[in-house]
Amino acid sequence: MDDLATLEAAAELVHQTVPPTPQYCWPLLSSRVGAELWVKHENHTPIGAFKLRGGLVYLDELRRREPQIAGIVTATRGNHGQSIAYAATRLGLAATVVVPHGNSIEKNRAMAAFGARLIEHGHDFQAAYEYAVGLAESQKLHLVRSYDPLLVRGVASYGLELFRAVPDLDVVYVPIGLGSGISGVIAAREALGLRTEIVGVVAAEAATYALSIAAGRPVPTNSADTIADGLAVRVPDAGAFDLIRRGASRIVTVSEAEIRRAMRIFYTDTHNLAEGAGAAALAAALQERERLQGKRIAVIQTGGNIDRALFATVLAEDDIE
Repeated sequence: MDDLATLEAAAELVHQTVPPTPQYCWPLLSSRVGAELWVKHENHTPIGAFKLRGGLVYLDELRRREPQIAGIVTATRGNHGQSIAYAATRLGLAATVVVPHGNSIEKNRAMAAFGARLIEHGHDFQAAYEYAVGLAESQKLHLVRSYDPLLVRGVASYGLELFRAVPDLDVVYVPIGLGSGISGVIAAREALGLRTEIVGVVAAEAATYALSIAAGRPVPTNSADTIADGLAVRVPDAGAFDLIRRGASRIVTVSEAEIRRAMRIFYTDTHNLAEGAGAAALAAALQERERLQGKRIAVIQTGGNIDRALFATVLAEDDIE
């Protein structure tokens, strides 16, 4: 795991493009949970999600290591692809991004606007990823996986920001897609020598990491059909699994209804837009409110990129308290 000096150097690189994002303690959220609740607003980056941090560090290192490289390819449900497209364009690299059919229309538009060549293939992220692997081989492109130690190094910058801005956090809830977000928070905690409890959050319909931790080995699933497309992973990364198993205290599984309710709560209590994955950590804190009384906690709002029509549908639903 990277030491503090390495993480700080990566954070300095990130901050040349992405200023530190805010963390706010929202009183309405705190009263709902019965704890001092802070939100780390990664929806406030230039791509509306935390992933940009990893893309900047990864592609900077790639360009230094392989200065003659011309093209890269990756697979995504949206935010990772935006990150890679944004960073690649800044470095003069051609980026091909593979997304599954039925992917977010607005995330697709954003990736294309950031300069990516967009290809739709397959029914979910895993199918898109396998197609991207084939493109890398056939077209001699560099494959950017969605989980890599360099991505984690960049993402850890938001963990450093949070832990330094809000001392003595008891618990941090972090959504888990393929795992770079929670890995970055674990890396930051370890580098700073803190004892904060880190709790991972998965969707019930995309529970591969919860199943894997329970089994003590990576356990793929047959589907990952959730409104939280950033969590829609059905094959865990072995490296992420090992780090999460060592560094997270537990995994909380949240339902589709809980995620949708948390999206509405973010909007009504803070007037921030949260995509499904971005609301998952709050959903977990609400689920665990009985064990959080009187504590100082944080939730990672990982992104706010949700299609308008879908968000309108979620907002129109009634809450069942």
